[in-house]
Amino acid sequence: MSSALLVMDVQRDVVDIADDGSGYVPRLRRAIDAARAADIPVIYVVIALRPGFPEVSPRNRALTAVARAGLHVEGDPGTGIHPGIAPLPGEVVVTKRRASAFSGSDLDVVLRARGIDSLVLTGIATSAVVLHTLCQANDLDFGLTVLGDACLDLDPEVHRFLTEKLFPQWADVVTVDDWVTAVTSR
Repeated sequence: MSSALLVMDVQRDVVDIADDGSGYVPRLRRAIDAARAADIPVIYVVIALRPGFPEVSPRNRALTAVARAGLHVEGDPGTGIHPGIAPLPGEVVVTKRRASAFSGSDLDVVLRARGIDSLVLTGIATSAVVLHTLCQANDLDFGLTVLGDACLDLDPEVHRFLTEKLFPQWADVVTVDDWVTAVTSR
């Protein structure tokens, strides 16, 4: 299996809203560094909406709320990837327009071009990008791992339910420490 680490929606504004003080960014950074050391591609996924939000339907409650708050506008500094986990030159950054990393992006093309058939998922929020991407990737027959403590949600109980009850039905759910140990011992 050829794997990639997906770092999803870890953007300045998102981290400012969701970071719970638990050391999320440094923990995620350990996973990124381990992936790079093991020659596992790191692919960043960001949500960015066009000015004026032409892609936001009033029927999409979540994106309508984002548009009303003026968040995730292409080119705004807050939409940029958090500097604590910034991509290296040459690492792919995929822009999406919906919750799933696959929706409105070229992620599938990038993965197929690289022969990647297994994904390691991280990101903010567990109940948004991670959940939607996991469901779509499962339907696309990717092998799946979720780094449970490299995901973060505004609601800790929702995060717990997803990582302990729902995600294990489709993916291996492991800690950053366990995953780093596994990839560095290969």
